[in-house]
Amino acid sequence: MTRFAALLCLLALACAGAAARAQDHPPEPIGRRGPEPVAPEAVAQFGDLRDPIVMRGAVDIGAITPVLRAFLATRADLGIRYEQWGSNPLGTETRAGCAGRAPAADLVMSSAADQQVKLVNDGCARAHVSEATARLAPAENWRNELFGITREPAVIIYNRRLVRPEEAPRSRDDLLDLLRPDPTRFAGRVGTYDIEASGLGYLFAFADSQQATTFGSLLEAFGRTGAIATCCSSEITDAVISGRLLIGYNILGSYALARAATNPDLAVVAPQDYTLVLSRAAFIPRQARHPEGAAALLDFLLSDRGRAELTRARLIVRFGAPEEADLDMPDGASSILRLIPLSAALLAADDRQKKRLFTERWRDNLRTE
Repeated sequence: MTRFAALLCLLALACAGAAARAQDHPPEPIGRRGPEPVAPEAVAQFGDLRDPIVMRGAVDIGAITPVLRAFLATRADLGIRYEQWGSNPLGTETRAGCAGRAPAADLVMSSAADQQVKLVNDGCARAHVSEATARLAPAENWRNELFGITREPAVIIYNRRLVRPEEAPRSRDDLLDLLRPDPTRFAGRVGTYDIEASGLGYLFAFADSQQATTFGSLLEAFGRTGAIATCCSSEITDAVISGRLLIGYNILGSYALARAATNPDLAVVAPQDYTLVLSRAAFIPRQARHPEGAAALLDFLLSDRGRAELTRARLIVRFGAPEEADLDMPDGASSILRLIPLSAALLAADDRQKKRLFTERWRDNLRTE
């Protein structure tokens, strides 16, 4: 058995154990490297700021602002301080708040759903039950403490001006076919997340390792052809639009679709073998100073009006009939969607030894910038 096959077996065993325990030219440099500071990337404040609800999230302020304003239109008595964080430092800060080493937020929403599951499992959340939470599917409500807010696919993006229609990858096998020739013009021109810098990137890679028989082959192909890993959807998308990269893999579809709306050269594809779907996970910390206000905000996000606002912000991506869908998908699209459930199975993704082995294998194959 190869080392990687053994790794996948260990990951599968860890999932079961966790469930039992839980309650053509080389591109220019892309992105940034180095340790992420434990501080918000940006802050915005809305409404009555005398004693605002503190919400921390790994969502761009530009995307979440109209949603928060819509909520405050229903609650003029409240204010919100929204802090935008990277997913990894957000997890670090939330754990410090849980341990009493830092001020806690009132509501935390992160794309690193595995980190959120671990925090909740460690007793960092308070329960919340309402009509809105009761309507959620089991995969989006874990223990009445962690709730799925958004619906965002992991997509492939490419530059229409530089990638011919017959080359455009519609699946992971298509991407492998582009990387198989030696030499290939796609060498050094494919980008994906750096799973050490991005909590979301790690989650997508972990989910791929469980879903796809192509995962090992894809990782080998990325290493052999010099694929580039960097921290963020925005940086990979910028590089594809500029032509420094030709293809981006496992990019968050909500951001890609927003950029494609104003950049006709950017194509967004839902992989036809399967498409991972992320639901950003939110909880009310046990030490929240304004749990009632946080609960009202959480219920709004889960309400019909809140979901309409999230859809307008492309944080809920619509699948279905072509005339209604945000993303062009093949017939029978629902059969290829793979929602990452909020469940004890995600504890395996955060198991320290398994994560170290998984990250080492990734680092052995990809170069980061």
